[in-house]
Amino acid sequence: MPYTPGETAERLGVSIDTIRYYEKIGLMHGIRRTSSGRRVFSDDDLSRLGLLRCLRDSGMPIARLRRFAELLTEDDEGAPARRTALLEEHDREIDAKVEQLRREQERVREKIAWYRSLGQ
Repeated sequence: MPYTPGETAERLGVSIDTIRYYEKIGLMHGIRRTSSGRRVFSDDDLSRLGLLRCLRDSGMPIARLRRFAELLTEDDEGAPARRTALLEEHDREIDAKVEQLRREQERVREKIAWYRSLGQ
């Protein structure tokens, strides 16, 4: 099913400017256009944009996003392994960030408990 840029943005919870930016920096290739030049997005495009958004929201740097987008266009025998390796590296980084956030959350909770003890 084809989607307009507005429908695509709404479905993904992003702005049209974000979609344009992803195209501009080379994360999205081969987006179809109507005869009048308007972009038309497919379900596959939405899936790819959703994954890229997930990776970006979870802290993947733009340079690595570009590399991943490049890997998505490769279809040689080793491409799936390279994609997997990149995602596994990012997954390890997410784990480290979550662990750091948990430590910081514990400090915040300790401070909350301390302030509550002062007010009671």
